[in-house]
Amino acid sequence: MTAHHCETTAVVTGIGVISPAGSQLDEFAKTVWSATPTADAVTRCNTEGLSTRIACEVREFDPTSYMSPKTARRLDPYAQFGLAAALTAVDDAGGSAAWADVPQQRRAIVCGTGVGGYNVACEQALVCDRNGPDRVSPLLIPMLMPNAANAAIAMELGWRGPSLALATACASGSSAVGQAARLIRDGRCTVALAGGADNGVTRISLAAFAQLGALSQRNQEPQFASRPFDRNRDGYVMGEGSAFLVLESLDHARNRGARAYAQVCGYAENNDAHHLTAPRPDGQPAAACMRSALDDAGLTADQIGHINAHGTSTAANDAMEARALATVFGSWEKIPPITAPKGVFGHLMGGAGAIEAAVAALSVHEGSVPPVANHSQGDVELDGELDVVVGVPRRVGHRPVLSSSFGLGGQNASLVLGPVPNSRECVNQKSP
Repeated sequence: MTAHHCETTAVVTGIGVISPAGSQLDEFAKTVWSATPTADAVTRCNTEGLSTRIACEVREFDPTSYMSPKTARRLDPYAQFGLAAALTAVDDAGGSAAWADVPQQRRAIVCGTGVGGYNVACEQALVCDRNGPDRVSPLLIPMLMPNAANAAIAMELGWRGPSLALATACASGSSAVGQAARLIRDGRCTVALAGGADNGVTRISLAAFAQLGALSQRNQEPQFASRPFDRNRDGYVMGEGSAFLVLESLDHARNRGARAYAQVCGYAENNDAHHLTAPRPDGQPAAACMRSALDDAGLTADQIGHINAHGTSTAANDAMEARALATVFGSWEKIPPITAPKGVFGHLMGGAGAIEAAVAALSVHEGSVPPVANHSQGDVELDGELDVVVGVPRRVGHRPVLSSSFGLGGQNASLVLGPVPNSRECVNQKSP
């Protein structure tokens, strides 16, 4: 996403999270940078008969702290998470008044989700079966539609620009950030809310993903269950929640004196055309996606300071991603330090890429890489040793970060976030 004019560079000026690791940004950062796992026994739903009874839940979430009771009643939990995270991001960026000079039509909303409101869909399917079709809620369709979170955010804020709901499985959050940055780069919008949301901690979701063999069954030791790139991993831990970033043009951010965490330098997407659920083992399509994102950013691989990995803690994903990185960087030894935040807050599905982009933006801003939770031994089945950050955060300076997401159906999405340019010349900043 090489910038030719300052007004077309997208920078991150606000971050909002509703997550298992915390719903205040400072609390969230503290949990992630201390690599404190949040997995525990499920309280959100009945787990009787399930092989997996653990998850990373958003604790003590009261939607009416962010929206009216009426609005909350009309939203599936996924959309409640999304609206709350979006409003929190707006507050972090300075509040709605920060864009008083921006026409409503130049304010975009882009939200990724895996399915949308499937919690209410499952509930109402039971109502229909047990009590008859005339008992189905008239709000079912507007509550389950994948753009429900977009609609809620737009109505709450009055934003009337592009509103895109993206469903690219577990790549949805990264796709949302990348597409929002393109709206700004292309001059269509001045500001955008970009994020993702999902509520995967439901009985049907846990059952379905367990049937795929994707979930950890470390029910007696949930705090050790999510183990990205560790030889003792046995699957990922389901998460829930949302993250949103406020993206705005660099010129507008500077003119209002806004703090900027990072710039979105590059973005790319493609697909494996390989399998409904399994990634292509050699990682070549994922590597091509990463290279395209670097090209879009006008950067070379050796300018990347660290990797924010998808790192699900499944054998198939971790091995594929590691091989893709080795392809992009030329050898195993040249792969930069790796972090994988899912060890802390689990897999947020459609929200995963967005919350990891939030971690990446904070990393660029602070010049620090958070350690990976529960990583004790490298995977002997990989072709080389990875430099996984463990124990304590690692200082790498304010350098660009490559953050990638991979979803069912072969979806790949890669983002490059980097330091905000200090000069009036809007060029991509080289690594120190």
